[in-house]
Amino acid sequence: MVLRYDPGDSLAHALDPRTKLAVQLAFAVAAFSHTTVPGLATLTAVTGLVLYGARTAPLPVLREVWILLPVLVAGPLLQGFTLSAPYFSVAEARFPALAAYRTLLVLLVAAAYVRTTPVRESRAAIQRTIPGRAGQFLGMGVAFVFRFLPVLRRDLSRIREASRARLGNRRRLDERMRVVALGGLSRAFSRADTFALALRTRCFAWNPTLPALSLSRVDLSGLGLAAALGLYAVL
Repeated sequence: MVLRYDPGDSLAHALDPRTKLAVQLAFAVAAFSHTTVPGLATLTAVTGLVLYGARTAPLPVLREVWILLPVLVAGPLLQGFTLSAPYFSVAEARFPALAAYRTLLVLLVAAAYVRTTPVRESRAAIQRTIPGRAGQFLGMGVAFVFRFLPVLRRDLSRIREASRARLGNRRRLDERMRVVALGGLSRAFSRADTFALALRTRCFAWNPTLPALSLSRVDLSGLGLAAALGLYAVL
């Protein structure tokens, strides 16, 4: 599984999580500011640089987020469809296609962050950047999502495998979707109840002892990239 922390010795692993969050934020702002062919071409090169620094291949990431790909493809197709000749307008579909590609680039950069950053460090970075209870709440939410989402994805995969083992793949598409959706919701509620009980059992604290964070020389490269992306977004 790509969308979870994987220990390693890459450049991205060595960066402070605050540096990586700054790169992500600046990249997203630049992507939304330059949703053009030249702008996205430049950001594609930046995405390749980020993935190389994180030692993350793009194809495994795309396989992890495959469920979003039909949505990204359907948007431009529906926008370009017309009821009269020529039945498809490239001009109408152009910006939705660029926006879909922009979303894909942001997902790839986010995947590099998730793969190279422990959950506790992400929570520490957020709580020490945003003061007070708001930072604690956001840090807690991010930690819960990062820990809970892979479990839900595994549950959905097991439900699909169980359905195929029972010849569920011979059913109509809507029936297969209903089985997976209902099974996934049932498992999600069950997991949520178990998760809440586990938090109470372990005396969950709003402000636990978090790992120490410190910037080093290697963070200069990441901060420089974030500054360059921020400048590119403004210009």
